[in-house]
Amino acid sequence: MKILLVSDEESRYIWDCFDPEVFRGVELILSCGDLKRDYLEFLVTMIPAPLFYVPGNHDKDFLNRPPEGCTNLDGRLLSWRGIRFLGLGGCKSAAARPYEYTEQEMARRLRRLAKPIRQSGGFDILLTHAPAWGLGDGQDAFHQGFACYRTLLEEYHPRYYFFGHQHKGYGRFTGELRYAGATLMNACGYRIIEY
Repeated sequence: MKILLVSDEESRYIWDCFDPEVFRGVELILSCGDLKRDYLEFLVTMIPAPLFYVPGNHDKDFLNRPPEGCTNLDGRLLSWRGIRFLGLGGCKSAAARPYEYTEQEMARRLRRLAKPIRQSGGFDILLTHAPAWGLGDGQDAFHQGFACYRTLLEEYHPRYYFFGHQHKGYGRFTGELRYAGATLMNACGYRIIEY
C-alpha cells in the first residue's frame, strides 16, 4: 500500500504544480501536524484516499474548525484495513496552550489509552507531531521529544513511527532510523512510502 506522509511544511510542488500521476496509487494520507487546513482539504480533494492527522502545536484553529474530509487521530486508536493506528498530537512545552504538553501531561494521556491499546494487541503505526526523546528531536526545550514515546515504542514495537515538528531547515534529523523494531520517519514536507 502506498502512503503519503506530510507534515510541517506545505509543499509548493503539491500546491502549485499538482501532478496526479505522482500520487497515483496512494491509498492513505497521514499528516503529522502543523499544516494549514486548506492544504489538508486540498490533498483529500485531489487524492482519492482518506487522510488521518494529528494536530501540531500550530493547529489551534482546528479546535473550532477542523479540516473537512479528514480524520483526527489525536488521542485515539483506530483500525483501518487491518492496520492499527495510534495518534498523539502536540509538542512538549510548559505553556498551558492547546496542543502543548509537559512530559507528565503526555504520560497521563498515554495512561488513559493503555487499556484500549492492550485490548487491540498493540498498534502497527504510531503517528505523532513531536518525536520521541533522543530519536530525531531537537536540542532546544521546545523541540525536545517525549520520553514516554520511547517507552511506548519499547513496549509495543510498532512497525512504523511517523512524526514531524523537526523542519528540514533546522539542520537536525529529517530522515529515517530504526528503534525497538520500528522504522522511524520524519514526515516533514512530503514523502511517499510503501507499507
